[in-house]
Amino acid sequence: MPASERFLPPEVITRVGRLELLARNIVEGILSGRHRSPFCGQSVEFVQHREYTWGDELRHVDWRVWARHDRLYVKQFEENTNLRLTLLVDGSASMAYGRQGETKFECAATLAACLAYLVLRQQDDVGCVTFDERILHRVAPRNHPGHIQSILGALEQTSPREKTSLWPVVLEANSLFPRRGIWVLLSDLFLDLDDLQNSLHFLRSKTHDIVVFQVLHEDELDFPFSSPTLFEDLELPLRIRCQPTAFRQGYLAALNRFLDAVRATCARFEADYFLVRRSEPLELPLLKLLARRSRQFKLPRGRARR
Repeated sequence: MPASERFLPPEVITRVGRLELLARNIVEGILSGRHRSPFCGQSVEFVQHREYTWGDELRHVDWRVWARHDRLYVKQFEENTNLRLTLLVDGSASMAYGRQGETKFECAATLAACLAYLVLRQQDDVGCVTFDERILHRVAPRNHPGHIQSILGALEQTSPREKTSLWPVVLEANSLFPRRGIWVLLSDLFLDLDDLQNSLHFLRSKTHDIVVFQVLHEDELDFPFSSPTLFEDLELPLRIRCQPTAFRQGYLAALNRFLDAVRATCARFEADYFLVRRSEPLELPLLKLLARRSRQFKLPRGRARR
C-alpha cells in the first residue's frame, strides 16, 4: 500500500479538511501567514500608538495624531507569521503492538501525517522526527506542497524495534530545529515519568507550545483477556504466563494511576493532552485538538492579542 494511502486515509482528510490548526502561543516565523508574531513590524493590522523616541523612523509617525495633540506618536502593527510544527513520532518496540496494519505506530503515524497535511495546506512549516532511544529519521521543517512526501517517507521507513528514551531525542531535535513553535508528541508514553517530565520542562523552557497524543491499544486500556495467556514485554526480556482474570482489577487500577500521572505532568507544563484509543476513528483526536484551538485561541477580527 502506498504511504499516501497508508497514512492519509481519504475519509479522515475529508472530515478534518476544513479545520485549521492555530498556534496557542505566539510563534516565530519568517513568511507572512496567519499566526501571531511577538514582533511588531509592517503589516495591515494596526495594534497601538506609542510615543515617538529618538531613532524611530519618521514614516511610522502618525501625523494626524500630531495635528490633534501636538505630540509625536508612531504606529505599531502586528505581523502575522507562519506556524512551525514539529512532529515527534515514537517508533519504539512497544508501538508495534496490534495486528498487522493496525498497530499503535500505524495510528500515531496516521495522526502525524494528517496534521502535516493540514498545516502544509495552510502554507506553514512542518518537520518530523521518528525515534526510539535515538532519532531514527528526521525531516527538516518546510512548507512546500511536495514536502508531505518527505514526511510520509520518514514514517514509512520507521520500523519499531528498540526501547524508548525521549529526553536525549528532545535535546537533539531541539538543537536541529530550535525556532519555537508547536511540538506534537505521539507516543504510548511507556517510559519513565522523569523522562517525560524532563522533556516537557525543556520544551517549555524554550517557549515551545506542546501537544501530547498518548496512543494506546484497546487491549491495554480494557484488558479483555480471560484465558491463560503468555504476556511478553516488547522492549525488555520479560515473559509471564498467568491467568489474567486474577489480576485484571489490579492492572486497571495501576493503569489509571499511570494515566493520571501522565495527565498531571502534561498539565504542569501546559501541554495539551489527548488519550487516543487505537480503535477509535482517527479523526476524533484531530477534531478535539483543532476544535479546542479554534475555540480558545482564534482571535476575533479587529482585536489584537495582549
